[in-house]
Amino acid sequence: MAKAKKTKGTVGIVGLGIMGGSFARNLTKNGWRVVGFDLSAAARRQAQAAGVEIVKSAAAVAAEAPVVLTSLPKPQALMAVAKEIADAKVKPKTIVEMSTFTISDKEKAERILSKAGHVMLDTPVSGTGSQARVGDLVFYASGNPAVVKKLKPMFADFGRTVYDVGAFGNGSKMKYVANLLVAINNVATAEAMVFGMKAGIDPQIIFDLVQAGAGNSRVFELRAPMMVSNDYNDVTMKIDVWDKDMQVIGDYARKIKVPTPMFNASKPVYIKAMKSGLGAKDTAAVCAVLEKQAKVKRGKARKAR
Repeated sequence: MAKAKKTKGTVGIVGLGIMGGSFARNLTKNGWRVVGFDLSAAARRQAQAAGVEIVKSAAAVAAEAPVVLTSLPKPQALMAVAKEIADAKVKPKTIVEMSTFTISDKEKAERILSKAGHVMLDTPVSGTGSQARVGDLVFYASGNPAVVKKLKPMFADFGRTVYDVGAFGNGSKMKYVANLLVAINNVATAEAMVFGMKAGIDPQIIFDLVQAGAGNSRVFELRAPMMVSNDYNDVTMKIDVWDKDMQVIGDYARKIKVPTPMFNASKPVYIKAMKSGLGAKDTAAVCAVLEKQAKVKRGKARKAR
């Protein structure tokens, strides 16, 4: 009885990693009953500690929840989850796919699910893991407009805002635009930080004064503090996962014949980071790559007066 009183409804989540785990915690905190599954035992334990009900499979999630969010690392995982839910013979569900994959992969999953009577939305997320933790996310929803409208109260409880961007696949297209800028701005942030440090300016002063001036950006505000502290372990996006996103964006740009010189110039820096053993670190670790190339030696930190 107590559970029924406190919940706004039931939401399922398949994929309880950096992003999905934050979705689950914020929805639980804001009064939803959340049922979740992840292949990782550690992710399951963390979600369960936050009040998420853990079940044994994606099919079990779909059996419990009318709406299922999927936040998955690879398209193969999406196909497996789509087939599992389709084969489960459950009542029609709404599947909100929130990962960054190719549009063709999302369309394949949509066909599998629609044949089984389910509705799928293509709804990628704009925001980092740190933003996900505090619900500061933007959702690019595409697909059935009536379903998007119906789910707005749910989106409001784990993000900042949701936009209906039209036909299925438009959400992914908008995410590619956003991530193209993030990829460039992250390397640009590192380049500026290293330029300033090699010039003899303390990294904290660089951060404080750029943030106060015209060169500031949201990516700078989120990633430069890691570069200041030279600590990339509080991961908001792993470099090796980000590489997958960049491949998707690059392939789509080539498909529609759009030149992306700035984006292309940023990619070797991420590749160098992975080859340097930084694949599991936050993408802000590209700063460490550029620091090494510039032979920067950090001095004692100080603040601007």
